[in-house]
Amino acid sequence: MNLGIDAKPYLLLLRREHNSRLFGKLMSRVVMKFGGTSVGDVERIARVARLVAHERAQGNNIAVVVSAMSGETNRLVEMANAAGAGLAEDQFNDEYDVVVASGEQVTTGLLALALRKIGVPARSWQGWQIPISSSDAHSVARIAAINSPQLNTSIDGGTVAIIPGFQGMTEDERLTTLGRGGSDTSAVAVAAALGAKRCDIYTDVDGVYTTDPRITSKAQRLAQISYEEMLEMASLGAKVLQTRSVELAMAKKVPVRVLSSFLEPGEPNPGTIVCDEEEIVEKQIVSGIAYSRDEAKLSLIGVEDHPGVAAIIFGTLADANINVDMIVQAPSRTEGAVNMTFTMPEREADRAKELMNASKAEIGFQNIIVKKDVSKVSVIGVGMRSHVGVAKIMFEALSKKGINIENISTSEIKISVLIDASYTELAVRALHTAYGLDGE
Repeated sequence: MNLGIDAKPYLLLLRREHNSRLFGKLMSRVVMKFGGTSVGDVERIARVARLVAHERAQGNNIAVVVSAMSGETNRLVEMANAAGAGLAEDQFNDEYDVVVASGEQVTTGLLALALRKIGVPARSWQGWQIPISSSDAHSVARIAAINSPQLNTSIDGGTVAIIPGFQGMTEDERLTTLGRGGSDTSAVAVAAALGAKRCDIYTDVDGVYTTDPRITSKAQRLAQISYEEMLEMASLGAKVLQTRSVELAMAKKVPVRVLSSFLEPGEPNPGTIVCDEEEIVEKQIVSGIAYSRDEAKLSLIGVEDHPGVAAIIFGTLADANINVDMIVQAPSRTEGAVNMTFTMPEREADRAKELMNASKAEIGFQNIIVKKDVSKVSVIGVGMRSHVGVAKIMFEALSKKGINIENISTSEIKISVLIDASYTELAVRALHTAYGLDGE
């Protein structure tokens, strides 16, 4: 539930050993990141090469962060799981990282070749060569430091650097991976380390939209969105950017631009800029509607009401790395007891129920109920800070469509409701209209 950034992993980012000599050049560095669908085959890699060449022709010094080709990581994961079936985690995870990180290495070489083919000097840099230092939590590592004067010199000399996303290296020089979507975080970390003027994330969409265009054709592309809004949207179900990458961009003030990788150089491709709230002149009350179908609700009925019971419940779940959201405590029909309801990712519901039952004697509750067919729908906007009546609009819009609200959670710039999953699309469309987000 905590969306605050863990600052420690990012305190050691690149030591600028010769700032005074390179300051002007640092300001012209740009990091470009391409995801799996963007580099899905040799033809798409050739298009990426043309985009990189076009950006370089604008006078920028370029570093490119790439993902594995689409489908490749899944293939590698399947092979690793088959080869290591039955092994304990401490015997499996480090070599699992070696296997799954190889997909990005292949892409770096292919893109370097494609760039050279069109006359652009390029070379691949593997994570251990830079190096990209990370924690030792295999498969879910965090970047700790990026320190490579050699990389700086190469980029500023005009050679495009191709860097694998999704990976790092521990103090004892073991390869790690950053978890699914980690290439976005890699790109932002490289941009912060290089002092890049921006980080361009090329993907299969042409920007950040007010909601999922697959649900309503009236969704609009946003020209700008604040870090905070993007962080909320990413954590609430929007798939455009990984949550950790937005956290890092906000902490390091790295402007991020989301663009389409399926357009040719020179075609209009304005995308969406993710930036500081102060840089946005016209702030909308609500910038977007997000939703997540991967939700479950767990209710503990008749929990003994005494100090420390909540700590036992949520401490047990935290120790099992189960992320909890939308906590509601209400009086129970039983004297001296309360009902405790909270949500979590649906995939964790059965495990959470087992943990609660295992701790039943310590917690003290009468019954446990799990409901999986629920969705979380959220409205997000920095304008909520200075406008009243935002919640009223939401609740009235849902009421008119006959949609019942099961749980409510709020923050300064967000209101989330839990509803029956069958009403998800209806709720998104109704709220999109209610807040005036429909395009022509």
